[in-house]
Formats: sequence, C-alpha cells, structure tokens
Amino acid sequence: MRDPLSPPPAIQHNQHAEIRELFSRYVVPSYGRFDLVLSHGAGSYVWDVSGRRYLDLGGGIAVCSLGHAHPEISETLAEQSRRLLHVSNLYFHGPQGRLAERLVREIGPGKVFFCNSGAEANEGLFKLARRFGHDEGRFEVITATNSFHGRTLGGIAATGQEKVKKGFEPIIPGFRHVPYNNLDAIREALTPATAAILIEGIQGEGGITPADPSYLMGLRRLCDERRLLLLMDAVQCGHFRSGRFQSFQRILESDPGAAGFLPDGISMAKSLGGGFPIGAFWIRDRAHGMDLSMLLGPGTHGTTFGGTPLGCAVALKIFEVIDRDALQNHVRVAGDWLDGELRRLVRTYPGVVRGSRGMGFMLGLELQPREQIPAFAKDDRASSLQFVQRLHQAGLLTIPSGSQVIRLLPALNIGRAQLEEGVALLEGALKAIS
Repeated sequence: MRDPLSPPPAIQHNQHAEIRELFSRYVVPSYGRFDLVLSHGAGSYVWDVSGRRYLDLGGGIAVCSLGHAHPEISETLAEQSRRLLHVSNLYFHGPQGRLAERLVREIGPGKVFFCNSGAEANEGLFKLARRFGHDEGRFEVITATNSFHGRTLGGIAATGQEKVKKGFEPIIPGFRHVPYNNLDAIREALTPATAAILIEGIQGEGGITPADPSYLMGLRRLCDERRLLLLMDAVQCGHFRSGRFQSFQRILESDPGAAGFLPDGISMAKSLGGGFPIGAFWIRDRAHGMDLSMLLGPGTHGTTFGGTPLGCAVALKIFEVIDRDALQNHVRVAGDWLDGELRRLVRTYPGVVRGSRGMGFMLGLELQPREQIPAFAKDDRASSLQFVQRLHQAGLLTIPSGSQVIRLLPALNIGRAQLEEGVALLEGALKAIS
C-alpha cells in the first residue's frame, strides 16, 4: 500500500483573490463553493495557493480512489496518450475490452456500456428500463426518498429530494419515490406501469444510509415475482469503497441465503477513474428469460467520449494497484477501525454528535440539529456546513451530506497514520465546539 507524498512547489505569491475573481467573472455560479483555492495534492493531502496543507478525507466526493497525483496514474496517462488518446466507438480497442472483462468478473455475467459520468450511467439505466417495459406500456421507475441519481433532467426526476427539482418543472414523468429500506412501501407503490426499481446500496447524498440485507433480498424476490428490473446506483458506494467491489456484496456477505444475488443493472463512475472522468453501467446477461443487453442494440444508445483508450487505461491501472496493494482488505480493516473511532466520538461528545453509520471508507457522522448546538445556533446555515468549515480551519476536508451529516470518503490507499491524524482533527474540532 502506497500513499505517495511529494513536497509542494515553492509558492510564488498568494493567488487566492485573483482566482476567486476569475470564478466570479467567468464561471457559472451553480455551486456553493467553500472559500478554499486549492493548488496541488499528493497522496491524501492537498495544498491551497498560500501553501497551507489539508488532510483530504473527502476524496473529491469519493472520486480520488488512489488519492492525489498518484505517480502510476500519471505514468499511465502519459504512456497511453502517446499511443492512442481517443477513437470513436465505431472501432474496437484493447483497453475498453479488457476493462469490460474486469468489471464483469467483479460483478457477474453480463455486458458493460461506457460513458463519462455517474449521471450518464444512470440515464443509461433509465433507458434500459423503458426499453424493457416498452412493449407492455410500462415505463415507471420507483426510487427512494433521499436518493440522488444525478443532475440531468432524468436524474433529478429520479432523485428523491425535492430541492433538486425546484425551478425545473415540469418534471419528466415516470418516477415515483418511496421511503428507503421499506419493502412494504415499494409493494404499495407498484402500478401496472412499473418497469423497474432503482436504489443505492448505501445512500450517499441522503446521509450515508446502508440498505438492510432483508431489503435487498426482498427487492430481488419482488422483482422476480412482478417481472421488474432491479437496478442499483453504485456511483458513490461502489468500487471497493465498502470493502467489497459493490456495496451489496458487503451488505449481503453474512447472509447465507444471498449467494448468487445480482441486480439487473448497476451504474458506476467516481472511483472507477480515480479522477479521470469515466462512467459505466453493467447489464445482467439474462433476466426474465431474455438477454437484457440486446435491449440496447445499435442506434439505441451512444456516446462520443465514453470508453476512450485513455480513460479505460487509467481505470485498468487503478484495478491493478488495488489488487497489488490489497486495498480491498485495507478498506475493510481500516474502515472498521475508523468506524469504531467515530462511535467513540459519538459517546464522548453527545451534545454535538448524534450518531455514525456506514461501512468501509464510506462513513457518516451525524450532528445534532443546529438549534441544539450553542456554537451553531445563531448561524442560519445547517450544522453540517458549519462543522465542515470548522474542520477546514483545522486543516481537514470532509463532505457535507444534508443538513446534519458529514461524509468521510478517503482514498482507498490512505495510511493508518493519516486516519489517526483525521480522527485527532475531528476530535479537536468537537472539543472546541463542546
């Protein structure tokens, strides 16, 4: 396991104000950005333009699977770019075929379509569901409240959070939302138009909530009974973040009745490329007596940049490093330790922290409501945002999730020393607030 650290280059001058001004004048203000201007990174650290170092436990929102500036990713980018940077999908090339083979080997028999992002991967699953149900007049997809499935018009229609839909009405029809981890709610929501069910194995934007084993198994039985597709959004919770390649594999591994469990489609992105934009979705080979991949034959779906030689070469290198450095086991062992430390913080600082949850390197720390924390009560911002900014001051990057949860999504190869440093910074901030 390697967590490379290189010394930062010499700081010539503070570019903070200059870069902020460029964003203010020329960048669409679609993000609520924190007041940090980052310059470069190495391993699990990043530096801002003034030379201050931060420990990154946010990982670009679960993207930086091998941390920042990993030398083998850099070498792979350079080497592949000298050979073949891009070809259209009118032709074959080795990296795409080998990456598809690896993904199928990790999941199960099926085929893979490559795209550029998680939102695009989910759009592919929406189209699969519509093609599947088309001849019977079925088109509806049931998703969960507090889910998140992307920022396209289809993605916001599928997302079970009203805040992402405001101002984009009329919302694309065909999606219904029911409570997560509630099989009865799914059953009650079914209609003759229902074609598929789409859930996350661990809800990310919704507050780091894992699916219950019984929920997953019940969904599979229900989909088999009603001839529905079971689709899973693994954009954030996939690619070994749970300690297995897919989160459902980790969730179900202690259930003797779960052998052979497979969804019918899975969307992927984020950690797959380690920072290089690449997405994919896997389709099960056979379900309900048919080859599902044949639903997306020539002319039904496509992309210009999906599955380029460059992106696939990077993704293959990431798999190679994960295998060689035994990172899957590291995530399980180190993730269990980190989970234990978060639980200790919950017990130690109950006035600030309400609970913790998650698995592997996808963990959430739930804060008390803003009104119950004296240090936060006079500020209208959510407790998660206020606490994340306190952590910035301490030199730690985390990701807010909703109004009360912060996410810890570190690189898969982060060292134990860096995790201990992160816990110390978290505890220092909690102590100061208490």
